[in-house]
Amino acid sequence: MEILTNLKSKKVILASKSPRRQQLIQGLGIDVEIRTKEVEESFSESLIRQEVAMYLADKKAKAFEGELATDEILITGDTIVCLNDLILNKPEGTEDAKRMLRLLSGKTHTVITGVCIADNNRKELFYDATEVTFGELTDAEIAYYIEKHKPFDKAGSYGAQDFIGFIGIQGMNGSYYNVMGFPLHKVYEVLKMW
Repeated sequence: MEILTNLKSKKVILASKSPRRQQLIQGLGIDVEIRTKEVEESFSESLIRQEVAMYLADKKAKAFEGELATDEILITGDTIVCLNDLILNKPEGTEDAKRMLRLLSGKTHTVITGVCIADNNRKELFYDATEVTFGELTDAEIAYYIEKHKPFDKAGSYGAQDFIGFIGIQGMNGSYYNVMGFPLHKVYEVLKMW
């Protein structure tokens, strides 16, 4: 039995290399095709936090303009980690990852995911935000995590579903799946209305 029967005649394209996003969207019972492009993840300093996540998701969608077939729906997303007004993107290497995790240690930060869902006639751009509280992390725990999990493809240098999430996350206010990179409840609501 299918749940999103309105998408039966559609082909859903997920423009993401993230195995987590791929797994999550498939959890909605949707068959997706993965199509990716390299997109420079730069943004204007004048944007506020949630605007950055939506801007980057929209930028990724614009890379496909004029390429979608009439029956295709494109989904893009971008996740950022914010400590107050400081935006922590993907780390540039081991030392940068250590720096980010030290910053997050013992504090509450916000994870914001922007999502763009579009076809040739319509575009929905939205975001979700989750507050995450970390306990104190030791340098040994941080070093172990970076060596074992190599979180260089993750905003803020961590995955909630990895070792550092297991030992570090003390509390969360909002969607866990948003922290993993995809606010599934909101994606589902938009796709239901497509």
